[in-house]
Amino acid sequence: MAGVLMLLCLKQPDFGSAVMIGVLTFVLLFTAGAKLGYILGAILLAAPIAYALIVTNPVRKARVLGYLRPFETRQNEGYQLWEAFLSFGSGGLDGVGIGDSRQKLFYLPEAHTDFISAIVAEELGFIGVFLVIVAFVIVFVRGVRAAFNAPDEYGTYLAMGITMFLGLQAFTNLAVVMGMLPTKGLALPFLSYGGSSLLVNSAAVGVLLNISRSRAPADAAALGASVKGRARPARALAGGTA
Repeated sequence: MAGVLMLLCLKQPDFGSAVMIGVLTFVLLFTAGAKLGYILGAILLAAPIAYALIVTNPVRKARVLGYLRPFETRQNEGYQLWEAFLSFGSGGLDGVGIGDSRQKLFYLPEAHTDFISAIVAEELGFIGVFLVIVAFVIVFVRGVRAAFNAPDEYGTYLAMGITMFLGLQAFTNLAVVMGMLPTKGLALPFLSYGGSSLLVNSAAVGVLLNISRSRAPADAAALGASVKGRARPARALAGGTA
């Protein structure tokens, strides 16, 4: 099933989303107790396919080249990453101020979506980027804790999937802008422009909050109602026999 969804993403083409679905699938399989050897074997089998998909596509190949040599290719493949570096350098410690970014004025491509974190770095500086990273780390840690404390296995898998879904998006976006990964085209949750992304991420966090909610009072109330319901027929039966 995951393979079908990955093929649909590749048909668009959207290689980054296909990779993300594959990583989420392997994480959930590991969480469910699949043998690590099987997972590593599947990754080794998929690696040549991923390599072929990259080298046979000019756009993906250019992105990898820009990632490997951003300074030598600053006027071509590495232009976007170079402009992102300029944003980080211009921001300094505390930034140039909210709304005063120059890179977003048609210098940095996709400044409102894929590279929004570079604008955050320019306007809010190192302090702003650090706070954004801390916020996503808190969401990730709380999500993992909710998964471990879920009342059943389904809740554990669902919470872990949602946590990794949000965490991997944030990590990939920030890593791409900082030059740690090739450009993937993934948005930064809750910050990048896009109504559908905001809606899906908000719904995912709502489900995660529902899983993390304490159910002790509700369970006690349900148990009390059940005991009370059982006691009523017993009293009625006693009255009838009397």
